[in-house]
Amino acid sequence: MDDFNRECLAAEVDTSITGARVVRVLEQLGERRGLPQILVMDNGPEFAGRALDVWAYEQGVKLHFIEPGKPVQNAFIESFNGKMRDECLNEHWFLSLGEARQRIEAWRRDYNEVRPHTSLGNRTPQEFTECGAALRSPTAPFELRRREEQKQKTTLELAL
Repeated sequence: MDDFNRECLAAEVDTSITGARVVRVLEQLGERRGLPQILVMDNGPEFAGRALDVWAYEQGVKLHFIEPGKPVQNAFIESFNGKMRDECLNEHWFLSLGEARQRIEAWRRDYNEVRPHTSLGNRTPQEFTECGAALRSPTAPFELRRREEQKQKTTLELAL
């Protein structure tokens, strides 16, 4: 979960996840998106083990563990976990690991690309990220105006 844009970057699905598996997912994300300066996590064995610790040290990524029994210290992920549980996991009876992966990935994509988030100004994480990239652009005011005009035009067309 990216705290900035509330995007679920990955949802690794299996019967058990090791620290080495967490490292592999982080390496894949790092290739696509770059590495964060800090990772905030609970004290689960997949996070508190040697594999992630060594990887983080080698990559220059700081690990911040929330205090045991203090989930509010990682409120974004707790909120996300509740939504995923209520809207996806509790709604399906998975007959195989493959089906679980497929349904959870579909839910993750919907969460990132379709569903607007009130905390992001009623934008999806994808739209919010694109807007943030536009704000860093030298032509930001023009790009933002053009996007808003296009969004209004699309909304008007849908209303007709």
